[in-house]
Amino acid sequence: MNKTILFIALSFIPFGLSAQTPWSLKACIDYGLKNNRSNVVYANEKRLADAKAKEALSAYLPSINVSSTLDDNLKVQETIIPAGVFGPTDTRVAFTKKFNANSYAQLDQTIYDQSLINGLKANKFNNQQAELNQQQNDETIIYKISTAYYNIKVYREQLNLLRNNQETYSKQMEVSALQVKKGVTLQKDLDKVTVDYNNAVSQIRVAESNLTLSENQLKYEMGFPINNTITVDSASAGDAVETVPTLAVSSSFSAANRTDYRLSQVNAKLLEVDESRIKAGALPKLTAYAKYGAIGFGDNLGPAYSSLSSYSVIGLKLNIPVFDIFKRNAQYSQAKYKRLNALENLKLDEGKYELEFENARTKMLKQQSNVENDRRNIELAQSVFNTTNLQYQKGITDLTDWLNAQNSLKEAQNNYLNSLYNFFLAKIDLEKAGGTLKTFYSAL
Repeated sequence: MNKTILFIALSFIPFGLSAQTPWSLKACIDYGLKNNRSNVVYANEKRLADAKAKEALSAYLPSINVSSTLDDNLKVQETIIPAGVFGPTDTRVAFTKKFNANSYAQLDQTIYDQSLINGLKANKFNNQQAELNQQQNDETIIYKISTAYYNIKVYREQLNLLRNNQETYSKQMEVSALQVKKGVTLQKDLDKVTVDYNNAVSQIRVAESNLTLSENQLKYEMGFPINNTITVDSASAGDAVETVPTLAVSSSFSAANRTDYRLSQVNAKLLEVDESRIKAGALPKLTAYAKYGAIGFGDNLGPAYSSLSSYSVIGLKLNIPVFDIFKRNAQYSQAKYKRLNALENLKLDEGKYELEFENARTKMLKQQSNVENDRRNIELAQSVFNTTNLQYQKGITDLTDWLNAQNSLKEAQNNYLNSLYNFFLAKIDLEKAGGTLKTFYSAL
């Protein structure tokens, strides 16, 4: 019986271990790119572009229409044959009967329509637009997951520091309580340490709450079940500071690397196609058609269908626009200025994106320097505290100096955490500004 229980327990160990496998940033992004719900939206956008392409092509394919009419001539129209044709007087004649039935099928085939030909060019750019939208969505997922992931790292680092501070205050409380009991020190000294200890406990609770919120945000960006547990790898956040993007030390920048810039280029091309399509509307259109049907007449409804006579016809139709020039010119002018504005906006965007890149690069280098400086400052503040703590234990200094040294250490820790957060944000912002989020993800 005991062996059976042991076997069952051991059989669940691998599952328990796999459930606790830490998630790296790359693993989180991999999962998000596959499971984020926005992927469905942009996949549908791609299908929508394919459907638009088929719709545009269908205008140049044959179309067949079947029609059927039934006229009830309540009063049959008559016409007059002038006198002298069939007799000396005018003759009234009806060339139809009360009921007139007509059914036919007609095939139409466009032979030449330059506006349709120009419109077909938009299919290529519609597909490019859908693909770029999908790529932009992927970059957004990478950016948001990375930001949430780095937030978790920073809050975890904060918790480690706060718990160390809490442990320091806890030990000092024990020492101060013993000193108060022996009458060596006053109760107010113990109260000072207790206040700082309670503050540390409150800060830990806030940090734990922020950590949970960041984990939930990461799950949401990944498309991960919100009620499931996710464990981010335990590597120190400070280790990631050593890996600086090559963009930070390179001044080369190309706006074409950015997906939003390439989207603007495609939009300008679509406006150019629309302009040429409207302009081509002034050209003649040639269409071929073929019709086959049957027509019947009768004084009653039955004979109108029982005595149908078939007929067929083929022909060409040439349509030359003449009097819509004012409307077409107005539409052409609108399309022209939209295209020109799109080209100007491209030039503006190029300068704006270069400015964003240079600012992000400068900020990145500054934040890296700040992190390194604040990390050294923590080491210095820790050294000062250790010396002060030793002096306090030997009775060389008082509690006020001890508390001041500890507060200086906490301030250095807070500065370091702020610098660390700003560094991660600057790092991912630089990748975004340089249009290299996909490269950043591939290199993880």
